[in-house]
Parts: sequence; structure tokens; C-alpha cells
Amino acid sequence: MRAIAEGIWTNESEPRLIGGLDPETGRVVFPCPPGGDYQPHTLSRTGTLWSYTIQRFRPKSPPYAGPEAFQPWAVGYVELPGEVIVESRIVDVAFEDIAIGMPLELTLVPLDPDAPEPVLIHAFKPLGQTTGAAA
Repeated sequence: MRAIAEGIWTNESEPRLIGGLDPETGRVVFPCPPGGDYQPHTLSRTGTLWSYTIQRFRPKSPPYAGPEAFQPWAVGYVELPGEVIVESRIVDVAFEDIAIGMPLELTLVPLDPDAPEPVLIHAFKPLGQTTGAAA
């Protein structure tokens, strides 16, 4: 599988997202903007859930499955302490068990596991949870 975009995370056994650091202000953003004044900056693998929602309706455009095959997913903002808040899917946890403030860690998951050539995206899962262990 390939990454959804180049330069989003490090190529390590435990990957880390790559943000951008403005050396003048210390501001950190994600993802790292191409060119410009930002320097690549590896981000923490762990954070806390700042806010979330459940995507319960199919987005209008492809590559999303038709209404009969659509599966809801959790999406949230994960605060990486002292760095940045990252938007991400929340995986490996039942919707009713998601709670603001819960500790999370980075994982990589297929955007669409049933696609002929799936691409990987970043996601966050409960800290210490094995990927694929829950809904």
C-alpha cells in the first residue's frame, strides 16, 4: 500500500506525522506546507481527543461507496501537546466509547480496505489499543 500523499509521515516502524515549524514564531502546522518558511518537524505519536463527530452520511463525491455500502466513521481533532491539533479518523474504538480527553496514538490504516489498490491514511486509536481490535 502507498501513502495518500508524500511527506505526511516518517518511514519508521512507528511512524510520526511530519508537521511544519515556523522558525521565527515557533508555530507548528500540519501538514508541512511545501516551500516557504516552514521547516519539517516530526510530531508526537500521542495526544488527546480535543473534539469529534461521527460521519454518518456519505460524502457527495467519489471515492466513497454508494448508500448501500456506506459505513459511518469517527473523525476528530487530536491535540498533540505543545504542537498542533490534527484532524484525523478515530479508529479501533466503538462510537459510544469515544470521549473527549481520551489518550490516543497514531496509526496508519487503509482509506478504503476494499479498494483494488488501497492507500494509507493517518488515524488515531486509543493508546495501547491493537489496530483492528474494535469497531
